[in-house]
Amino acid sequence: MGMTGSCLIIVKSCKGWSLANHDQFALQHADSSNFYITEKNRNEIKNGAILRLTTSPAQNAQQLHERIQSSSMDAKLEALKDLANYSRDVTFAQEFINLDVSCLSSEVPPIWDMLSFTLTAFVELMDHGIVSWDTFSVAFIKKIASYVNKFASDISILQRSLAILESMVLNSHDLYQKVAQEITIGQLIPHLQGTDQEIQTYTIAVINALFLKAPDDKRQEMANILAQKQLRSIILTHVIRAQRAINNEMAHQLYVLQVLTFNLLEDRMMTKMDPQDQAQRDIIFELRRIAFDAESEPNNSSGSIEKRKSMYTRDYKKLGFINHVNPAMDFTQTPPGMLALDNMLYFAKHHQDAYIRIVLENSSREDKHECPFGRSSIELTKMLCEILKVGELPSETCNDFHPMFFTHDRSFEEFFCICIQLLNKTWKEMRATSEDFNKVMQVVKEQIMRALTTKPSSLDQFKSKLQNLSYTEILKIRQSERMNQEDFQSRPILELKEKIQPEILELIKQQRLNRLVEGTCFRKLNSRRRQDKFWYCRLSPNHKVLHYGDLEESPQGEVPHDSLQDKLPVADIKAVVTGKDCPHMKEKGALKQNKEVLELAFSILYDSSGQLNFIAPDKHEYCVWTDGLNALLGKDMLSDLTRNDLDTLLSMEIKLRLLDLENIQIPDAPPPIPKEPSNYDFVYDCN
Repeated sequence: MGMTGSCLIIVKSCKGWSLANHDQFALQHADSSNFYITEKNRNEIKNGAILRLTTSPAQNAQQLHERIQSSSMDAKLEALKDLANYSRDVTFAQEFINLDVSCLSSEVPPIWDMLSFTLTAFVELMDHGIVSWDTFSVAFIKKIASYVNKFASDISILQRSLAILESMVLNSHDLYQKVAQEITIGQLIPHLQGTDQEIQTYTIAVINALFLKAPDDKRQEMANILAQKQLRSIILTHVIRAQRAINNEMAHQLYVLQVLTFNLLEDRMMTKMDPQDQAQRDIIFELRRIAFDAESEPNNSSGSIEKRKSMYTRDYKKLGFINHVNPAMDFTQTPPGMLALDNMLYFAKHHQDAYIRIVLENSSREDKHECPFGRSSIELTKMLCEILKVGELPSETCNDFHPMFFTHDRSFEEFFCICIQLLNKTWKEMRATSEDFNKVMQVVKEQIMRALTTKPSSLDQFKSKLQNLSYTEILKIRQSERMNQEDFQSRPILELKEKIQPEILELIKQQRLNRLVEGTCFRKLNSRRRQDKFWYCRLSPNHKVLHYGDLEESPQGEVPHDSLQDKLPVADIKAVVTGKDCPHMKEKGALKQNKEVLELAFSILYDSSGQLNFIAPDKHEYCVWTDGLNALLGKDMLSDLTRNDLDTLLSMEIKLRLLDLENIQIPDAPPPIPKEPSNYDFVYDCN
């Protein structure tokens, strides 16, 4: 069998330098990455890249393994420092793991710096997914857990210990049980009270991991701890409000915590009411008793059974149930199941005055104008579950958390109480009848969604936002948006739009290219554990070269071209593909099955098999980059963002050009051309 390309180069290089045993040498990038060149990755070498001839991965791993066993503390420290650096390379990692990865977990290094490098190397080696987490002992888990308490002041040791614990919990059920015995939420709380956002992020990530893997009975217990005022106030005070700017990873972990907390409602949401269950029927009776008090004393046995049944039916009708005879039947649909009844009872007990006012107010209206409290509560609970995605697993890429849900131990129930009062208010403003029920629900959903997009910091602030979003205001907003989208549809205006559209598209194109010149920081997502690894890509000012390279941390501003090691000439780009067509979405076992990640994935294909793979931080950046790359290739920009920008800018330009024609009716057709005059004697003859 003939030699491969890289082997042939190594043989020639060794021969030129009179080096024996060419199999003990390898090619390596001469930049900060120090990654080895293999047959798998040699196609990724860029023109102009500097390589060096060095010891092979196997030799290097063997030498480092021996140096780690050194009796000299200084030599051992240098060896661990080198190991932490080399372990990022999967080729080296494979060789070192084949020797003995357990040497990193066998004993506690006596020096803090040494421990920091040991944990860094361990994290990097395990991140490649070559060896199973289940191979580690209880003693090792206890050791890592002790570091979380012992080295609270050492940021690097604490961060890596938390990262290891998170990975253990997420990757093994057995390890979850062992970690849960060693680490409690109470032990993690002090790390949230510090000022280092990265430590806070990793701490919440460990809490989320323990929450996610906990069995149902344990999960409810954890939820009760999370709902306690102390922990909520710490997250609110030291994490959400104390940090001047919450980074994407912190926002993601807070979003995950929010989702996991709300997912505890899923059991009640999917539980049907048993019409024969007396305890459940007593809750409905309690709703009736609170609303109508003296008429509904539970021990009141006066009157015939038929009379009491008639009275109950009348009251259940006033409460707005669909089934007046047996309202338990209203709660047999899932979702929202018993969760709707829980919300109604919470509202009746904790906001009793508002509850009684709504019920009595509606029961005194005409039948067709009453807002049915029971039916409204059931449909509203279902809507709120959809908005907050109750029962769905957290997305890998979403960071849409709401601070207000960390301000109350019963935040979902309080959210419902605010929204049911909004629904009743909107019903009155719309002067709705029973036929308008679905229309009212649509308006209420729009009011809630618009208020949530402002990210209110408290439930009171959310309530205040809703006060400003009355039905009249919603109509104004809709009217304004409709005018932007549908106004000026006459033939002259359409022709004017057609005329100015190319210059608007050119403006959008320049904006996209300018954004590519500024560049974007992309995160490397990992299916085994979430770890902040970043890379940056930007277009050169002359639009001819893409510069990109790895970063140690998320940058605060633009990254200069000269600090990005790799280049890709735009002329070499063959195509831009998105979603399932991307090479990194076809690889087995990665992120790949996640719908939201698929929607943010795009790749640049160049040369014969070269590829540059991206996962955008959000939908906006995805649109900007796919638009910009298509513009570079001379193709149409087809993203939703371009369509929206085009509509907005066209509408603005049209309105500016028609300012002088305000209140003037523009005809649908051009005026007729007059007949030719009978003579042209009025024309002056220059001769």
